[in-house]
Amino acid sequence: MPISPYRPATDGQERVARWTILLYAITSVFAAVSWPVRRLTADRGWVDTIADVLNLPLSHSLFAAVLLFLLTGSLLRRKRFGLWIVIWFEAINVILALLLVLHAATHQRILVLRALSVDAATQWATYLGGAVGIAAVLLLLWARPAFPARRSPGSRWATFLTLLIGMTASITLAVVLAEAYNGSLKHPFLPIAQGLRAALGLSTGLNTNPDFRHLPTWITSLCSTISLIVVLIAVGVFLRSGRARQTIDPSTELTIRKLLLSGAHDDSLGYFATRRDKTVMMSPDGRAAISYRVIASVALASADPLGPKDAWPAAIDAWLNQARTYGWVPAALSPGKEAAQAYVDAGLRAIPLGDEAIIDVSTFTLAGPGMKAVRQAVVRVERAGYTVSIRRHRDIEPAEMAELADCAEAWRGDAPERGFSMALSRLGDPADGACLMVVAHRPDGSPAGLLSLVPWGRRGVSLDLMRRDRDSINGLVEMMVTTLIARKSDFGLRRISLNFAMFRAVFAEAEEFGAGPVTKLNNAVLGVFSRFFQLESLYRSNAKYRPAWVPRYLLIDSPLSLLRVSIAAGVAEGFLPSIGRRERLNTPPAPPWLVEAITEAEEQASIARPAPLRRPREQERIRRQRLAVLADAGMEAYPVSVPRTGSLPEVVGHPDGAVVSATGRIESLRDFGGVSFGVIAAESARLQLVLDASTTDPALHSLWRRAVDRGDIVSATGTLGHSRSGERSLLVTDWQMASKSLKPLPSSRTGLTDPEARVRNRSVDLIVNPETGAVLAARSVAVGALRTAFWNRGFREVETPILQSVHGGATARPFTTHINAYDRDLSLRIAPELFLKRLIVGGTGPIFEIGRNFRNEGADATHNPEFTSLEAYLPFADYHRMRQITTDVIREVATAVHGSPIAMRPNTLGIVEPVDLSAPWGVVAVHDAVSAACGTTIDPGTPADKLQRIALAHQVPAPDGMTAGEIVMDLYDHLVEPKTFAPTFYTDFPIETSPLTRTHRADPRLSERWDLVAFGMEIGTAYSELVDPVDQRARLTEQSLRAAAGDEEAMELDEDFLSAMEIGMPPTGGLGLGVDRLVMMLTGTAIRSVLTFPFVRPLDI
Repeated sequence: MPISPYRPATDGQERVARWTILLYAITSVFAAVSWPVRRLTADRGWVDTIADVLNLPLSHSLFAAVLLFLLTGSLLRRKRFGLWIVIWFEAINVILALLLVLHAATHQRILVLRALSVDAATQWATYLGGAVGIAAVLLLLWARPAFPARRSPGSRWATFLTLLIGMTASITLAVVLAEAYNGSLKHPFLPIAQGLRAALGLSTGLNTNPDFRHLPTWITSLCSTISLIVVLIAVGVFLRSGRARQTIDPSTELTIRKLLLSGAHDDSLGYFATRRDKTVMMSPDGRAAISYRVIASVALASADPLGPKDAWPAAIDAWLNQARTYGWVPAALSPGKEAAQAYVDAGLRAIPLGDEAIIDVSTFTLAGPGMKAVRQAVVRVERAGYTVSIRRHRDIEPAEMAELADCAEAWRGDAPERGFSMALSRLGDPADGACLMVVAHRPDGSPAGLLSLVPWGRRGVSLDLMRRDRDSINGLVEMMVTTLIARKSDFGLRRISLNFAMFRAVFAEAEEFGAGPVTKLNNAVLGVFSRFFQLESLYRSNAKYRPAWVPRYLLIDSPLSLLRVSIAAGVAEGFLPSIGRRERLNTPPAPPWLVEAITEAEEQASIARPAPLRRPREQERIRRQRLAVLADAGMEAYPVSVPRTGSLPEVVGHPDGAVVSATGRIESLRDFGGVSFGVIAAESARLQLVLDASTTDPALHSLWRRAVDRGDIVSATGTLGHSRSGERSLLVTDWQMASKSLKPLPSSRTGLTDPEARVRNRSVDLIVNPETGAVLAARSVAVGALRTAFWNRGFREVETPILQSVHGGATARPFTTHINAYDRDLSLRIAPELFLKRLIVGGTGPIFEIGRNFRNEGADATHNPEFTSLEAYLPFADYHRMRQITTDVIREVATAVHGSPIAMRPNTLGIVEPVDLSAPWGVVAVHDAVSAACGTTIDPGTPADKLQRIALAHQVPAPDGMTAGEIVMDLYDHLVEPKTFAPTFYTDFPIETSPLTRTHRADPRLSERWDLVAFGMEIGTAYSELVDPVDQRARLTEQSLRAAAGDEEAMELDEDFLSAMEIGMPPTGGLGLGVDRLVMMLTGTAIRSVLTFPFVRPLDI
């Protein structure tokens, strides 16, 4: 609706307004608290003196206290009339001070001062009050823009009628009671006079009539109290705020929905802005909007503003403008963090309200001990024969939708309708066709519960309504939620917003060990309120799904308005009864034309939008302009082919005088007018290009100078020779652009040195840092040498699946995905071991595979989520034989890379030095290595409690419940492996840490396994493979039980693998080498250097 323009208040004017409101609020509270005490004594205190100096109307009576509260309320709502009253109070004291000055100067007897009986102390207070009053009047007049709210239209007549009717009733009652008490009198007007005085609270005795008795105190108190109430009501009517339209029209609703569909809005509560008992304030440019509702003179906005974030401030300013104009207290309920900051920037104050539960469906799982209660509930309901259907509202027949709406209303019972910022309070409206309906059905098909969820962007839904039949089985809601998550692919869901939990942090902190007394007290207080408002039960009903908690806030303009805002929010959300007029929520359904327009807008929004064009930088704009220069000259910037004699190293090798065509990237440019030089580089070779007027066509030379930049790839044709300085050069006769570079390369002086930037811009890194390409070339040589080494030993290379239905082969956390064709969850392989062993059972003989594996275990200097490994299996061999093969193979690979069996390693000064690998490699038992590291003897028989004490002494975590072997492994991981420099085989690991390894032939507590460690990291591992199918099943069953109990790294039971093992697998030696780490070991670099495109942290984290 249109609003009256006003001059916005400055920061200084706002400060004056806030201090004025604060002073009157303090005065009101003091008046209310002190009036019972001041009835017993007439002494004035220091507070009264301060009030006199500040010209505050402090009077110690209930009537005055109530009037002060009404005046303070009008100031809080920024009423201009309230400001004029304050100015009037200041002006009265200024006038009194001037009269005192006049009296002192002229010694005239002034009637007003005689009536007031001004003593000396009061006289000085009045002088000071006059001085303060002059300053206050000027300040308040200056601060008028901070009080723009006008009186409501018709407030004068309403106030007059209220006083007329109310006082008439009070006086009439007093006259009737006076007549009844005094009986028949000779003067009939005397009861009228006595009743009038009683209604006004004055003395009721008339000395002129001895027959006229005083009225009893109760009559005077009753009638004067009625009069007081009438006056207060009249003042409230006079100062009340104006009202605005409380509903949105269909055209405005369509505008809101288009903002929601624009893709610029990402608030889970955004759809609730379409409630039709709200109104909307648009930004001046129409790009953003705020939905709000006026309750108890509070303009209560909800959730985030609609539209792009850069347009929020304009919408917030427009909303505040309207609130000030109508005298409403501005407040915002449940905005997110970014929106709360925008409100704070506009002058409001943020108060944490609670947290919203968000489920990321891609990571949600029912596995683990934390989800046991939900799993059991779902299984119980499924066994009882209940089923769940999920449909869009538009796909439900009207009759069935009406039935569901009736069920939802019946299941609500006598509870009030809850929700304002997080509920639509309508079900079955044709405009909500995109909403999801989740219905739980009894075995007979009748509905037993339902969830209705509104759209949240393109890939999410937000809970609107949750109802269930109280007579139905427990666990119904859990089944509906988990079924919705399981069918996420059917509806393209990535996230689900559940209920909102107020004061969640208090409940969560109270559950933690060592919670402080303040937290426990807060929890106890909230526990009392939870009996009425379900605070704790809402938190726990959400927490069981282990969601992400997103904070929400309450925004207020002043702490003084917190109570009013809290009441308004309570009324809006249905926790408190409504007082006064309230718009009905059962607004009519959307008209047909609006439904059609919404459907069309949704269809348009579903079409993929082109990505917004990035604004090029200055150098990029210049290079794009040079594209036009090339086009004008008839030269293609990106031709299909260009003249090329061969690779640049081959061209450079041609003899002088040879006519060749060389291609490469421009590394540097120099221009001397008549002669231009350029250096091209490719494949570690460089060649200088010389363009001279004597050899190059002037038009081509001119085009070179105008269109070529550093970084361009060009083809140059000419005669090989040398420049005057003796540098190998090509005297160019013709040239052609092969690929125009639109982005400038880093400076040749500074280069690209930041490790993070080098990884994120690998293409540029390869161009400007030759050592990067050298490492990748060494990797290529190493991988080729690995293949050759195993081929030469009779191994056959095979390939096994990467997508697996059961994750196994190693103890690690897998990456999971979903195959829509079979509606099954899959995992990316963590190791190819189980498939390779099935091939061994089939008699394929010695085999190996070099392939990618994926482990969801983080990224650091030695780990990448995606890595390359080599696994090899040799029938009728053991781990001793595999150790010999590994030693020989690594030395052969090192020789292929460096020409001799060496590895490169940076010393303490950062200088890379060779390390000889030809010397014998150490072989040390794990328990011996751990004993040496701990300084105490440890063997396979050392009990777990002793090992736990040793671990704690060396700051190695060892929680209760760990076995002795697991503690030994932790000690090995922390104390042995990181400190090992020379290549060393650590052998004979505890049996419980190696579920796929044969039991040691000499000690059943150990396994036949070794790990190769060099330079502080594991390079490879090998086993004497476990081929006993009975033992293998027992170990994998134990692993699967650990997985079911929540161990995300434990292996699952692979029946296909066990079935193959039962056919019979020959004694086999198995080997696994980390290809990435092997290249790291040989080149002395970090894992990011040996990977072409290592995983890097996203920029938005």
